[in-house]
Amino acid sequence: MFDTLSERLGSIFDKLTKRGALSESDVNEAMREVRRALIEADVALDVVRSFTDKVRSRAVGQEVIRSVTPGQMVVKIVNDQMVEMLGSDAETIDLNAAAPVPIMLVGLQGSGKTTTTAKIARRLTDREKRKVLIASLDTRRPAAQEQLKILGEQAGIDTLPIVAGQMPVDIGKRALSAARLGGYDVVMLDTAGRTHIDESLMAEMAEIRRTTNPHEILLVADALTGQDAVNVAKSFNDRVGITGIVLTRVDGDGRGGAALSMRAVTEKPIKLIGVGERLDALEEFDPKRIAGRILGMGDVVGLVEKAAANIDAEQAAKAAERMRKGQFDLDDLAEQLGQMAKIGGMSGVMGMLPGVGKMKKQIDAMGVDDSVFKRQTAIISSMTKQERKKPDILKASRKRRIAAGSGTRVEEINKLLKMHRQMADMMKQMGKGKGMFSRMAGMAGMGGMPGAGGGGMPPMDPATLERLTKGGGLPGGLPGGLPGLPGIGGPKLPGLGGLPGLPGKKK
Repeated sequence: MFDTLSERLGSIFDKLTKRGALSESDVNEAMREVRRALIEADVALDVVRSFTDKVRSRAVGQEVIRSVTPGQMVVKIVNDQMVEMLGSDAETIDLNAAAPVPIMLVGLQGSGKTTTTAKIARRLTDREKRKVLIASLDTRRPAAQEQLKILGEQAGIDTLPIVAGQMPVDIGKRALSAARLGGYDVVMLDTAGRTHIDESLMAEMAEIRRTTNPHEILLVADALTGQDAVNVAKSFNDRVGITGIVLTRVDGDGRGGAALSMRAVTEKPIKLIGVGERLDALEEFDPKRIAGRILGMGDVVGLVEKAAANIDAEQAAKAAERMRKGQFDLDDLAEQLGQMAKIGGMSGVMGMLPGVGKMKKQIDAMGVDDSVFKRQTAIISSMTKQERKKPDILKASRKRRIAAGSGTRVEEINKLLKMHRQMADMMKQMGKGKGMFSRMAGMAGMGGMPGAGGGGMPPMDPATLERLTKGGGLPGGLPGGLPGLPGIGGPKLPGLGGLPGLPGKKK
């Protein structure tokens, strides 16, 4: 998300930060570029005008002129204003009400309400430890109720039994009654949609609201609809009265105009964003972090949290102990590749790292993407248990067999084995170091060992974590978890989670 906008804004700010001093005309020229970039990103015109006017009024004042680094001060002003536009503070789903807490989801047909219902229910179950009942009030779309039932089974969430012929308002009443009798903490109501807003849809939503009295009314909107999403949000807010927004298909939206506009137009917070099809592909919308991603500052805190949520701490601890002893076979490498995939693969990790947006062209030229990890995993899976434990026995005939079994070439197997040898040698060196590995293993999921060729982000000390999270308490002690990112020619990207980076493409 925001790829296009981030790239455009990055080039604008690069010009500003390279100048020693800024005149008012410099700032005005930059704001014209920013205005054009926001409009091209599908941000509503009124929002663009308000945003650029506020930034300009601050940027041409004494605050910038007297600054030691005026260009960087303008970037900070833009960042602060963007955070304000997005809502300043992250707001989660409000469960502060008597159980069962009714949550109603509304939106147009095809926006992803049913899938989002299951995603939120799973999130509340796993993270908040709430007992959730989900119910489909969509009697118009064929098989809508059956779809929610199947998603509920996949997520391990209880679904209200289907009664043929029952009307939406009656289903809502039955869901509340069943939730009270069943001792549920939350009851989620997935309502019907239309291909466009009409009077009958709004009347039905208003009646369901009147009879069920939901504590939260969440509008589910497709980020890919751009300006239309803003109009939909305004209409639902005016007629039904929404309390928050969930943006879906954010991972496929390179512009981000809907996210930047909806909060400003409705004055309702964006609470969650859907970033994939899986039931766990749902993230909190944090304005500070989103602004950081847009302006190329990364989201390191989000990356740490994602690692914490997806990496098995006990398994990671065992891996760390093996590495401490200098043991690192191809099974260990396969485990590291799997962990990278769990947190979003190469693109997911790189999108959260500071400054990576500026290196996009270099990264694309490398030709290293998530398919590399899949091929490497396939190669390892085609080996016997003995070959994975003792790679030295892999001679020409074995390599040809593995290449045929994995659908790859012998050259790719040689590259994988070379990378493994480099990593295994580093593990041995780390194991001999006095206390060095133990310090690395205790880090908060990040940094540590250098990427191949000298890259690497230092481990985060407690003070740094506190500054990043402002006391938000990120989990620590994720030892040795993630493979490093590839080096790119000269400067190297940071290695993550204690393993060296993959070798960069040679010039």
